[in-house]
Amino acid sequence: MPKVEILNRPDGQFGAYAIYCSGCKSYHAFDERWTFNGDFEKPTFTPSMLVNQHRPESRCHSFVTDGKIQFLSDCFHDLAGQTLELEDIE
Repeated sequence: MPKVEILNRPDGQFGAYAIYCSGCKSYHAFDERWTFNGDFEKPTFTPSMLVNQHRPESRCHSFVTDGKIQFLSDCFHDLAGQTLELEDIE
């Protein structure tokens, strides 16, 4: 099963890639600002993803490498400091 979903804009053009974040229990989108290795089952995006940078109560900071998500210590959720397999996107 793929770990990455393609998000198209309303006009049908590419918009971004999305992964499911098990810490936030929501999707995080990677657009053209990130480099993607093109592997939908073992994705790598660089650089890191920082969501809600200025809101520590909901900040999520992670690296996605070879199909795993590494949650950095500045995440708000209980998965901070852990590395897990990305969840499948159905």
